[in-house]
Amino acid sequence: MVTRLSPRDAMYYFLDDSRSTTHLGALLIVDPVAKRDTAGGSEPSERAAREPMFDYSRLVSLVENRLQLIPRYRQTVREVTLGLARPVWVDDPDFDINFHIRRAGLPRRGESVDLGDLVARVMSRPLDRTRPLWEMYLIEGLADGRLAILTKSHRCLIDEHGSREISEVICDGAEAAEPLPEELWMPGSPPGGTNLVVGALAEALARPGDLVDTMLHGNGIVSEMRAAMGTTVRRVGDVVSQLSDSAPRSPLNNPGTTTRSITTARLPRRGCAKVAEHHGCTINDVELAIISGVMRKWMLSFDPAEVPADTVRVVVPLSARDPGVERTTEPEPGWIGVGKPSFVTDLPVGESNPVVRLSQVAGLADRYAQSSRRMTLGPSPLFPELGAVPFPEFSSRAFRSLNSRAYNVPVAMSTAPVPDRFVLGAPVSQMFSIPTLVSQRALAISIVEYRDQLHFAFVADRGVIADLPAMADYVYESYEELSQPYREPTGAIDE
Repeated sequence: MVTRLSPRDAMYYFLDDSRSTTHLGALLIVDPVAKRDTAGGSEPSERAAREPMFDYSRLVSLVENRLQLIPRYRQTVREVTLGLARPVWVDDPDFDINFHIRRAGLPRRGESVDLGDLVARVMSRPLDRTRPLWEMYLIEGLADGRLAILTKSHRCLIDEHGSREISEVICDGAEAAEPLPEELWMPGSPPGGTNLVVGALAEALARPGDLVDTMLHGNGIVSEMRAAMGTTVRRVGDVVSQLSDSAPRSPLNNPGTTTRSITTARLPRRGCAKVAEHHGCTINDVELAIISGVMRKWMLSFDPAEVPADTVRVVVPLSARDPGVERTTEPEPGWIGVGKPSFVTDLPVGESNPVVRLSQVAGLADRYAQSSRRMTLGPSPLFPELGAVPFPEFSSRAFRSLNSRAYNVPVAMSTAPVPDRFVLGAPVSQMFSIPTLVSQRALAISIVEYRDQLHFAFVADRGVIADLPAMADYVYESYEELSQPYREPTGAIDE
């Protein structure tokens, strides 16, 4: 009995092309030195000084122990001949964990810009489709003896039904966490190509009408006609987009390359909370107002001769407006959120006054969070009831063209603080979520609330946004504009 990819997972699997990859991940900064401190002082004990607190072999052992919680991370995706059915999950008979967990080092000074360059290079490379679709890097050489763990997982590995990203699985809520019971894992026998075809035909015969549709519209050889049809559909999509409530035209929707750039910034939650309290809004409103300021400053720098558009359209988790939406299904906040209900709202980047921008952001979010026309669950396959994902590339293009809830930038936001996390007993001091950057989106933003800080991560298409590091500076500038009247005298931004 094989397990097929769900229609949505198959769609993400086929969304990968020459200009887009659909992986995501996390960057965790851990401090092994902190674990060496004794309860009575800063000097490490004699035993602690001899023991390696955190190294590659211990990380590999930890991951091996936790993979039983996420079985897909030991499986590969196997496509069915002629696209007669959706691909299936099969155990990797040659699974090699040392292929997936790698070591990397920074130059001697270990500056944040070096870390960002390394993360960008890793996230720019496509995953090896002949192996399980994930990687992990232990990055050494950070300042003050810190280490970084970078995870990279294909979007199809993660769903909204409890299949978590590997960074969430290796983290513990306490310093002393018990390992899981040992599991003796043996890969199952992979099905042969003939068996997969027979199984697909058996399913199709149970629904004979779908067999014809699959052969005509599937993702196999017969569907090569899709290239000719795609041009016509895109033209129709452009007309429909003009007549619908679509996002404003923006370089943020220009097609680019798979080359990524990444930058991060951190702000004090306490300072943002003061701004929210003073203006009678939520911290999420302040976060969106800061992003509005970032977008405005970037648009002015992108083309100084042009007046910025009035708005930039973003898609935001609905739970960012109503935390109860998230708490009913997820009592323990995570940092990798996928498949959650979302809504589309507008950021008033044409407004020059930061306080007025904040007021408009809050008002628009209140209005659109209540509008059914603004609700979305993200990209969906056009015909999920079929056994195959018909026209995988064509389906994704059509969705983007015909969807009246189109947007410029996806923004992932946590709805509640993430509790302290530890890896092998070492505290996680910083936590950044690396969002998926799909085709025709040049920028994606995530915000994780952790350790009384707001951790911003910007992922961009380097071919479209060449000056991404400037956005980190814009984050601090936008925060200063909002908080200057009542900011703590010592300053709150943690570089």
